[in-house]
Amino acid sequence: MSKVLIIGAGGVGRVVAFKCAQNSAVFTEVCLASRTKSKCDVIAADIKVAFGYSMSTAQVDADNVPELVTLINQIKPELVINVALPYQDLTIMDACLETGVHYLDTANYEPQDEAKFEYSWQWAYQDKFKAAGLTAVLGCGFDPGVTSIYTAYAAKHHFDEIEYLDIVDCNGGDHGKAFATNFNPEINIREVTQKGKYWENGDWVETEPHEIRQELNYPNIGERASYVIYHEELESLVKNFPSLKRARFWMTFGDEYLTHLRVIQNIGMASIEPINYEGKEIVPLQFLKAVLPDPGSLGDNYVGETSIGCRIKGKKDGEEKTYYVYNNCKHQDAFDETGAQGVSYTTGVPAMIGAMMVLTKKWTGAGVFNVEEFNPDPFMEQLMTQGLPWHEQHNVDLEVQ
Repeated sequence: MSKVLIIGAGGVGRVVAFKCAQNSAVFTEVCLASRTKSKCDVIAADIKVAFGYSMSTAQVDADNVPELVTLINQIKPELVINVALPYQDLTIMDACLETGVHYLDTANYEPQDEAKFEYSWQWAYQDKFKAAGLTAVLGCGFDPGVTSIYTAYAAKHHFDEIEYLDIVDCNGGDHGKAFATNFNPEINIREVTQKGKYWENGDWVETEPHEIRQELNYPNIGERASYVIYHEELESLVKNFPSLKRARFWMTFGDEYLTHLRVIQNIGMASIEPINYEGKEIVPLQFLKAVLPDPGSLGDNYVGETSIGCRIKGKKDGEEKTYYVYNNCKHQDAFDETGAQGVSYTTGVPAMIGAMMVLTKKWTGAGVFNVEEFNPDPFMEQLMTQGLPWHEQHNVDLEVQ
């Protein structure tokens, strides 16, 4: 009997809830909680119709540790799946420690008043979780998440030394909107407007936003302009795979998207500094979020697919070797199954699988862990059956310069 509490009822929360219901042999009881309970009620009703699975719902302010503690003590879950905002990671971790419950999230902590993300705040909880005998799993989405597990799988089965890692993330879909983000607009815009950063020869190299561009080919999608940005899994991967000489993260952006982004920045709407408007204090980026399309509304007419993977170079038995492992996910398939678009799906499915790994004791240990520190094999097996099958290519031209 495994009971879980899911916190967050956006697109990713919807996918996690659907996939837990599909795997009811593991997830025997689920409570879905959010600041807005009505969102949870809609998802629970859809799941009841689809699978006949009854899921309880609750209201909670994830910024409020006492509220979280009260709810967790009431539900008594074995694990909390955090798919709320990255600002709320630490409060939810605090609540899990206070109540003696395992923890899992999909994105690392970000302070709300600074556009910066790194694992230091969450890694600082290592001793607390270890002393409590609890497991905290960090970054169990797709990237971070599956990309890190791909890397661990490659290191375990195909390489003696991984030297070069390029994580490549392409959204080849079209939602028909002039400008919309595929996940929380506030988090998305903060992320992609930061300076780029990659690891090379034992140090971090910083770049201007979107300074490094290359045309890369993606399976079933074709050639897309790809840009080096900083992404959080690089921080843990270079720590856990010290043989890496270079590690980069590439993401595709269309020209129209980048034009909108430049305008948003130039007119000050990407700012996170509060301003006074008619006697009230508002944050421009939070106001912009309120007028942009809800990412959860994009699925209905979303066509095309995502392609995310790892292109790896290194050595095996003294010989140079290349390896490419990736998944392609069609937005329409994701929507037909869960009512959410592909970007939510590729984040939510791995979160459910990670939770399954903890609950079935495939992943164990007391402390704070990034996913690549666990055995990748059972997770990779589940990807094949849970909607995100992976493909691999050996000794091919990886293109990346």
